[in-house]
Amino acid sequence: MSFRDQVYVIGGGAAGMLAALFAAREGAKVTLLERNEKLGKKIYITGKGRCNVTNACDTEEFLRNVPRNPRFLYSALRLLSPDDMLALLAELGCETKIERGRRAFPVSDKASDVTRALEKGMRQAGVEIRLNCRVQKILTEDHRVTGIQLENGQMLPAGAVIVCTGGLSYPSTGSTGDGIRMGEETGHSIIPPRASLAGLLTKEKWPTQLQGLTLKNVCLNAHSCGKIIYSEQGEMLFTHFGISGPLAIELSSHLPEDQPTEVHLDLKPGLTMEQMEQRLMRDFAAAGKKQLSTIMQGLLPQRFAALFPGLCQMDEKMPCNQVSAKQRQHLARMLKFLPLSIAGVRPITEAIVTRGGVDVKALNPATMQSRIVQGLYFAGETIDVDAHTGGYNLQIAFATGALAGKSAARQMNC
Repeated sequence: MSFRDQVYVIGGGAAGMLAALFAAREGAKVTLLERNEKLGKKIYITGKGRCNVTNACDTEEFLRNVPRNPRFLYSALRLLSPDDMLALLAELGCETKIERGRRAFPVSDKASDVTRALEKGMRQAGVEIRLNCRVQKILTEDHRVTGIQLENGQMLPAGAVIVCTGGLSYPSTGSTGDGIRMGEETGHSIIPPRASLAGLLTKEKWPTQLQGLTLKNVCLNAHSCGKIIYSEQGEMLFTHFGISGPLAIELSSHLPEDQPTEVHLDLKPGLTMEQMEQRLMRDFAAAGKKQLSTIMQGLLPQRFAALFPGLCQMDEKMPCNQVSAKQRQHLARMLKFLPLSIAGVRPITEAIVTRGGVDVKALNPATMQSRIVQGLYFAGETIDVDAHTGGYNLQIAFATGALAGKSAARQMNC
């Protein structure tokens, strides 16, 4: 084999391992280069150490959970669907189970079993794995890949290079933006990396007084430029910086970059505005001289009930029989439309995934190959595609990696 038959995969995470595996199974000579001392370092922390490997839904449902560039993923998911991924893991000795929300996990609840299975598959396919090996630069000539340069200066010629280095989230796992930098150096447009799936900072300070309190079955709504950009019911957590929990984290992936967003919280989504007013009227009529904060405990957790009247410019110690009809209506409206002003998103280093990266317009979605540099491929979190929580982001990494690997091998066999 000549060097033109050599495929180098940069990064040994979810995308990189699948790229290496699929390229090797197509007959290519594959070397995977990982900067860390072990493979799949980020996989180990996904799903709180259990590894939510994918979401067992159909393609259309899957794409509804991808806020950015969902159509770009059709070919990747056609090659490796969630069911295909689960079958591959089973083939490699890692059985899985489906839990609430169609989330798939290894039966053992150990993320290490996923990495171990994929490493087994790569070695069986003949992939050479080099750890503690960081790539510094991609070498090109006349808009074609010629090789890579390692951090120690060594030059390695190649026929194809697949970049799977992740984004900028969880830098302790090695995701420090190397692939995004390499993309820019090779002439690709970069969508500025931002945090996605992260907690939200609020301008209001009162959420910090409720730090640690989780609200269940509430609805978080967001509008921008007169359009609803997010409206979901579920759990939300108050923190020392604002809000977090499933709803806030998911909302972070929908926030527009340069346009104001109005957010409000529906604390009682099961009641209409009219029903909310009627409920308060009944409660107050039966309460007599009981304090407002006491009666609010029938609607809100104790800590929140004590704080809520103040948010409505009312005295928490006010006797219920002194609350006017106008004040009662205001309380009802605030229970249904409690405003929150989003000041920003937590740092990208705390985000679950990176939003942004290599612009997908410069990539062929049928192969993951660059439209600018022949023989250069990008996959996983390095590219500008991200999704909600629930196994979607790992599946995107697996599928785009698999497509890049198979495409690179076939390109060299032509």
